[in-house]
Amino acid sequence: MASAARSRVALPALALVVLPLAAVAAALVSQHHFGMLPCPWCVLQRLVFVAIAVAALPALLVRTPWTVRLGAGLALLLSLAGAAAALWQHFVASSAASCNLTLADRIMAATGLDQAFPGVFAAWASCADAAVKLFGLPYEFWSLALFAGLAVLSLVLLRRPAAAGR
Repeated sequence: MASAARSRVALPALALVVLPLAAVAAALVSQHHFGMLPCPWCVLQRLVFVAIAVAALPALLVRTPWTVRLGAGLALLLSLAGAAAALWQHFVASSAASCNLTLADRIMAATGLDQAFPGVFAAWASCADAAVKLFGLPYEFWSLALFAGLAVLSLVLLRRPAAAGR
């Protein structure tokens, strides 16, 4: 029984690791091959996607009830934070003349990732300049949709680990 419950956790946990990393990979392709330079809110969302994948990794690898709950809970909180960042980017930051020294800028500077990995985490454009569409939808709405999907996957995982302990 425990083996069946552990395998029911595998697919959502795998999705919580792979999908956010795929989103970052897609953002990097957009940036480095298509010239879509990121703004501070874009790179903050990249960081949140990576954090979701890292948070879900123990749920995927260990699959005990507490690692699944912990990973899914953190992934849920991070997904909600990422959704808030995407909404802020669209409704506030993209209409501002400058997005320098915003919360996103300060967070990225505090992590030092913008200096350590500038090709991934450095902001190269203002939020207004980075406002582009992909298939008719603003780029941040694609991010928002993925954050919502990751939140749902996190909720699915939060409901499943109780069976793993039986």
